[in-house]
Amino acid sequence: MLYRYLVLMSSSVLAACGSVEVSTNKPFPHELNPRTFFTGKICADGVVRDYSGQQIRHFNAEILASWDADGVGTLAEEFRFNDGIEYRTWTLAPLMENESVVAYSASATDVPQATRMEFSGNAIHMDYQLNYQTGVNDDGTPETLSLTMTDRMYQVAEGVVVNETVMSKFGIDVGQVLLVMRQVGEEYSCWVNEGV
Repeated sequence: MLYRYLVLMSSSVLAACGSVEVSTNKPFPHELNPRTFFTGKICADGVVRDYSGQQIRHFNAEILASWDADGVGTLAEEFRFNDGIEYRTWTLAPLMENESVVAYSASATDVPQATRMEFSGNAIHMDYQLNYQTGVNDDGTPETLSLTMTDRMYQVAEGVVVNETVMSKFGIDVGQVLLVMRQVGEEYSCWVNEGV
């Protein structure tokens, strides 16, 4: 089934109507700044649902996040699904205004065009196109499905972010990723039944 292969990671990534402005989240107490939250090791656990809301996959994930001297972030993600392992690496480049970071330009190998990562209050929002690999053609070239992704993340407690990604094709919702991310120590294992 085609929907079985639909997933983001994001980063990852609570979605609501695409018209909701991220700035409306300013009054909430837990500030979500990408550079502050995406630092060190982050564990994530979640599910993928199809267009009807039926769960079709579940996963644990590990995100290793770091920043260089120019303020560019790298998020190396490993997803362990019930049916396989997937990887994605995001690069977050700061967008400046009056010497302050106002957003990030977010890109990944399977995101053909960089997107703007907006953040305000306790929320992060991104809209982007994802070329999700579903297999390999007879000639060895990747077989991909292009999806429109809407990511919304909310910090609900210190070091804890809830994320929902809505996946759509031709303007029709085809699936959803729900996950919780939490900051952990380097010694912590993100994998079920392994380590701490």
